[in-house]
Amino acid sequence: MNRALQTMCTRLFTRPLLNLSSGILPNAGVNFIPCASVRHHKLNDQQMRLRYKKLHWHKFYNDKWVQRRGGGWDEKITAENDEFLQEIVYETYAEQESPLKDGPWQRGKFTADPETIRTGALGLKLGTLPQWDKKGRKFYVTLIQIVDNHVINYTPPEMINFRTLFTTRPLRRELQGKVGMLVVGALSCDPRKFTRAYNGLFEKAGVPPKRKLTRFFITPNSVIKPGTPLYATHFRCGDYVDVQARSIDYGFQGVMRRYGFRGGPSDEYGATKFHRKRGTVGSGRKHKILPGTRMAGLMGNKLVMMKGLKVWRINTKYNILYLMGPAVPGPNHGYMRIQDSTLYERRKIFTEENHPPFPTYYPDDNDGKPLDEELFADDIYRFDQPSLTLDDVQVAPLTSRRTTAKTAQKKK
Repeated sequence: MNRALQTMCTRLFTRPLLNLSSGILPNAGVNFIPCASVRHHKLNDQQMRLRYKKLHWHKFYNDKWVQRRGGGWDEKITAENDEFLQEIVYETYAEQESPLKDGPWQRGKFTADPETIRTGALGLKLGTLPQWDKKGRKFYVTLIQIVDNHVINYTPPEMINFRTLFTTRPLRRELQGKVGMLVVGALSCDPRKFTRAYNGLFEKAGVPPKRKLTRFFITPNSVIKPGTPLYATHFRCGDYVDVQARSIDYGFQGVMRRYGFRGGPSDEYGATKFHRKRGTVGSGRKHKILPGTRMAGLMGNKLVMMKGLKVWRINTKYNILYLMGPAVPGPNHGYMRIQDSTLYERRKIFTEENHPPFPTYYPDDNDGKPLDEELFADDIYRFDQPSLTLDDVQVAPLTSRRTTAKTAQKKK
């Protein structure tokens, strides 16, 4: 009864969150925040987000995502009609004028103060490999391929409503209103797999629809024109990046698999049906289960970010990054976001003279000269170089060893 009364009060006692004339919520379909009683003060951003999480039925911001999949394949289509549709698709995107025909937008200038934030890229995890440094120490790296990345769209800071913006990567409060949003897509696909609304998102960029989309918040001086491709050389060997991906989904697991508990004793000590259990959870002074108690539950399938991973090696032919460590989140062939590291110790090395390609790498920047197929960091061992050089070593001539018998004869 109390739950039903609370729900009725929540739906009845509502009030406008913001004044519509202020323009903070443009084109908002619903401008009310539910509350159990009439409040005479505004809710801050943290209270708004908590209230949104608790009341899932309420939606206080516009849902601008379009339907991605629709219809599916026509099973009754003939082979001749299929070839005809493929020709139409090819002509549609081959004859379309590229937005890059007039060249890229005017490039900004990299500044260390105020902070400059570049765009990131979408990568595909391939696996791990061992590598060695010049001191002979072995370590493991994770291979990530930058697959067919293109810039899709850019939204300036004036058109972003930061008050109702939800992001997977936390956005610092001092950056709100100062950064724009750049949409990046990866892996072109057949447009017949998607809806017309989803295919319309890529008309401005002049590229086929992408299988994966993400957004990066960048400063206005590092804006890139839609349709510009992104390569693995967007990053440099020796720099550090942050990687964000969804961890492997293990489903419902017990405490031994989920948290590494030891479990109960064996049968030798008289244990019965207690081998993999957690143990007591309700003992103590309060006689209840405390919040945050580690118990069995869903394991994995969460957004995980690893910061400060070093780029050891870059393959320019296949656009592959060799990142430090074998524990990069996500399964093989899973997508992940890669961006310049936000750690202070890693970012302070960037100056106006020493910084990554800005705003990104353009093939024209190399004066028409092709890059090497493999780029290495300074302290990694290259297998095409000798492991030991004797240039500075002086070798003494070998002499015959004298035996004790010959020495005794000489003394006589």
